[in-house]
Amino acid sequence: MATVAREKGQKVVARNRKAYHDYLIEDIFEAGMVLSGTEVKSLRAGRASLVDGFATVRDGEVWLEGVHIPEYTEATWTNHTPRRRRKLLLNKAEIAKLIQKTKESGHTIVPLSMYFKDGYAKVEIALAKGKRTYDKRQTLRAKQDEREAQRAISARRER
Repeated sequence: MATVAREKGQKVVARNRKAYHDYLIEDIFEAGMVLSGTEVKSLRAGRASLVDGFATVRDGEVWLEGVHIPEYTEATWTNHTPRRRRKLLLNKAEIAKLIQKTKESGHTIVPLSMYFKDGYAKVEIALAKGKRTYDKRQTLRAKQDEREAQRAISARRER
């Protein structure tokens, strides 16, 4: 009987860079996902989009919505719906914390990245608070100032 080698390490499938721009990240959780076979195959091909994704809490369960996992091209009629709602697997304490925090105004749950960890599909979700326009401008200005300072330091070293 031949044994199949287990996948080791972490392979990132998709990242939501826009989340860091639009939200102030407060807490990060790692969750498993309930997926169908064609969804897993599509993810292994490195295809997914987290841009419009968010998570909701319903009846004590966390659901990932708006995430686009395209149909698997090699599949037949058994293919999945690209934007279906997917259940997230978290422990009770994490779900309780998410329920408590999302009841507060301005808090939401956004996906940050989707990846395979030791062969299992995982999603990194964050408890986040929406940034206002001036907060976004302040963040961009701080990054720009940091870049300029680094340039000045490196230019000074070259002399």
